Amino acid sequence: MIDDTGTIEEFLAHHSADVEEAIRKAAATEILPRFRRLAEHEVDQKSGPHDLVTDADRLAERRLTEELSALLPGSVVVGEEAVHANPATYDAVRGDAPVWIIDPVDGTRQFVHGNDGFCTLVALAHRGTVLASWTYAPVRDQFATAVRGKGAFLDGERLFAGPPEPGRDLKVAVSHPDYTTEDQKRALRALWTDGVAPRSCGSAGLEYLAIARGETDAVAFSWEAAWDHAAGLLLVEEAGGAHLTLTGEPFRITGGNALPFTAARDAATARRVGELLRTG
Repeated sequence: MIDDTGTIEEFLAHHSADVEEAIRKAAATEILPRFRRLAEHEVDQKSGPHDLVTDADRLAERRLTEELSALLPGSVVVGEEAVHANPATYDAVRGDAPVWIIDPVDGTRQFVHGNDGFCTLVALAHRGTVLASWTYAPVRDQFATAVRGKGAFLDGERLFAGPPEPGRDLKVAVSHPDYTTEDQKRALRALWTDGVAPRSCGSAGLEYLAIARGETDAVAFSWEAAWDHAAGLLLVEEAGGAHLTLTGEPFRITGGNALPFTAARDAATARRVGELLRTG
C-alpha cells in the first residue's frame, strides 16, 4: 500500500497522464453520449428539484472508481454518488489512505438542461492535503491540471491568476440562495456593496478554473463537500490564488470549516472578500 507523500509524488510523476486518460475515456463513454440526449428515466432528484443525478453521473463515477483504484493500489475513493448512497463513505477523506475525490459531473443541472457549463473533477489527497487535481470540461474541450508545488496548467499552458485590475468592481461568484442558511445569507448579502459585482455561481469546478485564468476574481461558497472544492482549490492555489474561511483560516477538505468561505485570484482579494463576509 502507498502510505507516504513521497511515494505518491513518484506515482504522479509517472501516472498523471494515465489519470487524465481515464477521465477523458469516462467522459467519452458515459457522459458525452448522454449530453442533450438524456431520457426522462435517466434523471433523478436527490434532495430536491435543484439537486439532480443522472445515469451519466453514476456510470462515470463507477468507471473512474474502478480505474483510479487500480492505478494506485491501496488508494480509496470518495465519490459524490457513492457518498449519497452511503454517507459513511465520506469518512475516507479524513483517513490515512490516499483518496481519490470524484465529482463525475459537476454542474449536473447544467448538463441536464443541455448547457455545456459542466465538468468532471478528480483530486488526489492524502491526510487532508490535496496533492493533485484534474478538471475536465468535455464539451468545451478544456483540461486543467495541478500538482502541489508544480503549478497549474490549462491544456498544457501555465496558469497565473494575477491580481485584479485596479479600480474596477470585483467579479465574485456566489452560492445560490437555495444552498444557504439564514446566517450564510446574511454573510453573503454583504457582497452586494460598492466595488463588488456578485453573481450566482455555476459549476464550482468551472468557477475555480475561471479564477485560475484571471477571468473571475473570487467565489464565496456556503457548502464544503470535498468533491466540489478539492480539485479547484488546488488549481487556484497553484495559479497564485488563496482561500480563506470566515475565521481567516484556509479551507480544509476534511470539514469543520466556518462558512461561507472564499477563494480568490490573490491573497489580497481573498482577505477583502473574507472581511466583507465577516461583516454580514
